[in-house]
Amino acid sequence: MDINLARTFLMVAETGSFIEAADKLNITQSTVSARIKGLEELLGRPLFVRSKSGAGLTSAGEQFRKHALALVRVWQRAQLEVSLSNQHRDHLAVGATLGLWQGFLLKWVARLRADSPDIAVSAVSASPAVLTQRLIEGTLDLAVMYRPIQPPGHVVEHLFDEEFVLVTSARLMGRRTPSDYIFVDWGPDFQQDHAAAYPELTNPGLYLDLGSISIEYLLANEASAYFPSRIVKPHVARGRLRQPKRARRFVYPVYMVYPETRDEETYDQVIEGLRSAAARLG
Repeated sequence: MDINLARTFLMVAETGSFIEAADKLNITQSTVSARIKGLEELLGRPLFVRSKSGAGLTSAGEQFRKHALALVRVWQRAQLEVSLSNQHRDHLAVGATLGLWQGFLLKWVARLRADSPDIAVSAVSASPAVLTQRLIEGTLDLAVMYRPIQPPGHVVEHLFDEEFVLVTSARLMGRRTPSDYIFVDWGPDFQQDHAAAYPELTNPGLYLDLGSISIEYLLANEASAYFPSRIVKPHVARGRLRQPKRARRFVYPVYMVYPETRDEETYDQVIEGLRSAAARLG
């Protein structure tokens, strides 16, 4: 299938308009209409419901959207790897949830690049659902996340246990209230456990879905929040943050996920390096 058909479909789905899609793609509206018509003929199903207000996806369109994304990502990866082939012997696409990059995976990538400069690396941050989908479609070689669902044809290997601890930058360590507490979203498991432990903090004054970057707010303002222990340790050691002794701790296992069938020469080196990086956290 012409990859432009998938790109055009995704743009119409995003904008909800054939006219806006044409403007963004810098093509005519008739070209957009012709591409969507050709795609619908290939699939044998209508993908959009047209109306005066725009274009909405049909149930078949909703089903096709994830496959269109996969087609575009596979094509983009093919273009990237071909362009890198003259300078690098291999290319590794790695994905992880946002909080695992800081203080862990970026250090591992730096060591990998130093030890194997002929391996190009692409790094992405995404939700576990997106990472799993990309592993299945083959646009990721390796993913690191909390408690993954095992994709078919992949190995799930435990790396370490992540401990989340409460830290505060407040001068006086009193009772936490929604006004001075930051809820940093570390995923569905954390949301559930946190709600059970602190029902009075279910509606805090500040909610951040920014992962480890959120610590910048805590360091600049008097507040309290939960963070991975490995990230806050240096700040606690320097006295910039304090850790209440009686506060609840949450522990979640971290896993790496990679294909069962793989290039052993490249993967063994990569996987062993990641195991070593996880071991150093202890």
